[in-house]
Amino acid sequence: MNFTSLQYLVFLVISCLVYFILKKKLKMYWLLICSYYFYLCWSPKYSLLMLFSTLITYLSGILISKSKKAKVKKLWVFLAVTINIGILILFKYYSFLIDAINPIINKIFSLTIPDSLNLLLPIGISFYTFKAISYTIDVYRNDTKVEKNIFRYALFVSFFPEIIAGPIDKSKDLLPQLNKEHKFSWDNIHKGSLLITIGFFYKLVIADRAAIVVNQIFNNLNNYTNGGGIYLIVASLLYTMQIYFDFNALSIIAKGSAKILGYDIINNFKLPYFATSIKDFWRRWHISLSSWFKEYLYFPLGGSKKGFIRTQINIMIVFIVSGLWHGAAWTFIIWGTLHGLYQVVENIIFKKRMQNDTLVSKIVGLIVTFCLVSFAWIFFRANSLYDAWIFIKNLLNFGMAMDINLLGMNLLEFIILGIALLVVFILEILSTKIDLIKTFYQKNIILRWSLYYILIFSIIIFGIYGPGFSTQEFIYIQF
Repeated sequence: MNFTSLQYLVFLVISCLVYFILKKKLKMYWLLICSYYFYLCWSPKYSLLMLFSTLITYLSGILISKSKKAKVKKLWVFLAVTINIGILILFKYYSFLIDAINPIINKIFSLTIPDSLNLLLPIGISFYTFKAISYTIDVYRNDTKVEKNIFRYALFVSFFPEIIAGPIDKSKDLLPQLNKEHKFSWDNIHKGSLLITIGFFYKLVIADRAAIVVNQIFNNLNNYTNGGGIYLIVASLLYTMQIYFDFNALSIIAKGSAKILGYDIINNFKLPYFATSIKDFWRRWHISLSSWFKEYLYFPLGGSKKGFIRTQINIMIVFIVSGLWHGAAWTFIIWGTLHGLYQVVENIIFKKRMQNDTLVSKIVGLIVTFCLVSFAWIFFRANSLYDAWIFIKNLLNFGMAMDINLLGMNLLEFIILGIALLVVFILEILSTKIDLIKTFYQKNIILRWSLYYILIFSIIIFGIYGPGFSTQEFIYIQF
């Protein structure tokens, strides 16, 4: 049930209508049913896996709260985290790990371990596993109260706006909201609907249009290795746009869906391409995951409290694990490693002096950061490590005359994409100075609905659709 499908919109409308009709005591159970139905539409067989993870961490929370000895509490945390990470490794990393160790085992013992268990990657497993693990740790740290109602806790883990690709909300932020009664509100419906519509625009008009060129070039590299550097640069820049608008669209639609129901979930992006340093970029990109790694990996490793060198090692560990979290492939590990190295080098350069905050330094920092991030995205998108090497090797190899027909789109499509990007970035720049949503709702009803219709018809007319008006899957669905 793709977020940009008619099926999802019908599901959302029915879910909300019934939710607001029901009494307070029944609302939670209805949302839980809706959430599991939503997940069943994606992954029927593996819904039991999500239920198992939910039960393990629910019981661990109860046992931690009842235990008086610190060692016993640590034991329950260790078991809950180990079981969940073990499941994640089995389903997501088994083949990758076996491929890595098979050559060694074969050489020493003349044995070969089967590299496939024919297990499909369950949708959303990385997201709900991290959410469940963070709850267990938060209960242990006394950062959140133990949730004794198993149905409420199950809803926290499976909440349908977040279950497929986040954001990864903390228990202390979302669980208290599940205890409150959320009444029908036109204000929430207006704001949520606007967010969903913006998400549709980001995905269908910008991300999926950019994907045409990106897929054309990344999937046919041999056609661009002889002097086609300009095409590779275009593909790299457009993928930088595609992944931002694709993932941001997913997060915005999730936030809008939750808002209609009366729930506030975390903003996952904060103008990441306006960052003036790599550290600044990670304060703005995939904020919920960055916060998760900071609180549950970086700080336990010692953070920045054990000296400069140890801090840099901790940073490298976090970013390598972050790369691996995205997928069982060396391309993702290299991507994460690059970002770790970027930040380590940045820390070394500015170890003894603070970065100058002049306008010129900010502009230079923005350009350098954007280029470094775009370069790293090449590994993230490449079909293999070899493809990434070929891509980078030919990146500055200019020779072919630019032929727009070799990009997979005609001139009109490029103009539409360019105008859409220009309009969105102007609005994003303005959003740093004023609250655009609040300003929008202060306008008279005629102007508001005129803008609504312009946005909706822009999606209908300029959106990219496949056979039967189907849309492409979101990039982060695979993680």
